[in-house]
Amino acid sequence: MEVVDRSSKLINPSQIAWSKYSNSGFPYTIRQRPGANNSLGKVKFLFPNSFSIYLHDTPSRSLFSEEKRAFSHGCIRVSDPEKLANYILEKENWSPEKVSKSLKPGKELWVPLSTEIPVFIVYFTAWVENDGKLHFRNDIYNRDRKLKEELIGVDSVSVMATFP
Repeated sequence: MEVVDRSSKLINPSQIAWSKYSNSGFPYTIRQRPGANNSLGKVKFLFPNSFSIYLHDTPSRSLFSEEKRAFSHGCIRVSDPEKLANYILEKENWSPEKVSKSLKPGKELWVPLSTEIPVFIVYFTAWVENDGKLHFRNDIYNRDRKLKEELIGVDSVSVMATFP
């Protein structure tokens, strides 16, 4: 782990008066260094957003076979990050060999893109497949109740109680 200030400058943790700070107003970021055991895996894909969400690899590959996959802390795990990196960096004239080499452990590498790529993140708890099959998933972010209230103007439980 390492400590960086708001300008991404490394700070010696022994020179910080830790008791001076609370959870709010903490002027540093604690981040995990890149490496084979980094919880974000070999690569992360950053994009502007107000929630500090990004796409990333994971060393915990077995999690992709789980039925419930909400193990991350808000970010989105990518099951084939090298394939995504190839797709993105092809427009930057990177060969698959260069991408593969860049994913090997070693020095951290930042690759700014010359062309913006739109990123859309959607959250569905229900959807219909092309064959008409309806699917439901748990609302892990607790957004369905608010959506129901916005769509019908009242709490759906009250409506059900009013119209038995």
